[in-house]
Amino acid sequence: MKKYKVLVLTDHTRHSKENSLYAILQEMILAEECDYVDVGSRGLNVNDDFFVHEKFSAIYVSRVTDQFRYDESGQSYQQEITKVNPEDYDMIILRLPRPVTDGFLVNLKSQLSNAIFINDPIGIVKCSTKAYLMNFAECCPPMKMCNSIEDVIDFSATYDLVLKPLREYGGKGLLKIVDGIANDGVTDYDKMEYLLSIEDQIKSDGYLAMQYQRNVINGDKRLLVVDGEILGASLRLPPPDSWLCNVALGGTSIGSLPTDREREIVNIVYPKLKANGILICGFDTLENDEGVRVLSEINALSIGGFPQAQRQMKKPIIKQTIDKIFNYAAR
Repeated sequence: MKKYKVLVLTDHTRHSKENSLYAILQEMILAEECDYVDVGSRGLNVNDDFFVHEKFSAIYVSRVTDQFRYDESGQSYQQEITKVNPEDYDMIILRLPRPVTDGFLVNLKSQLSNAIFINDPIGIVKCSTKAYLMNFAECCPPMKMCNSIEDVIDFSATYDLVLKPLREYGGKGLLKIVDGIANDGVTDYDKMEYLLSIEDQIKSDGYLAMQYQRNVINGDKRLLVVDGEILGASLRLPPPDSWLCNVALGGTSIGSLPTDREREIVNIVYPKLKANGILICGFDTLENDEGVRVLSEINALSIGGFPQAQRQMKKPIIKQTIDKIFNYAAR
């Protein structure tokens, strides 16, 4: 049996105690297919050459042991740091939150092309943007790519809508526009004044406009999909007087089960993700006016929620994930 040397790339300064990485790596080092796991953090200044200047010939890492834990000080990332050559690893796992540039991901794949990536950097560039949802209109609410204020106004004449910046995550930058009022989850603004304030970003980066689902009060469901199988599901409910369900923004999370429609959505969408080297992904769904779940987001970069779903569903979701990772590597 091949035993894999694993390098994990992350940024510990953006973690919380609920970050999935810690539970996943604690389980991974127990797997018989695992030789060892090292972790290199963008949050360490000594790694600026790797993460900022894209000099991929060396990185400073720490070995993952059974003492690997979340700590605000980042202690697990600063003990017994060793300089290594990334080419010495069989597998590279990306757990990098934004900001990470497309250029970094493309160059990383180019320079370390012999490694097995979880997920593939080029696949992340292609699939981890809100614009990718346009390929699956049959699974989503009505939506439109907007590259001007006029595009937004035109779409808002037909639908109440949510504007989504293409590469943000965790509810950041979302804007609801209903009855001429823009709301960011906290404050109301005049629609035109707010759109003018982000006009340059709309023109340069684009926004995805999606019909606002009033049944958001029934929760945003995160489906954890690994190698095409839904391993877990968590329903995230918005706090009182808010429409944003993200736990980091005050929402609450409870265990859930996927519906038949959600399984159908995964069966439609995942084959295209798989073709782009995406093994692990998160699908988010909302209820439409008919009470049917529709796809609202795909996350292929740094997917969270594994420990929470495992606790809620009382299933060995993390162990199942590790098994699927090594089965994928063997294939």
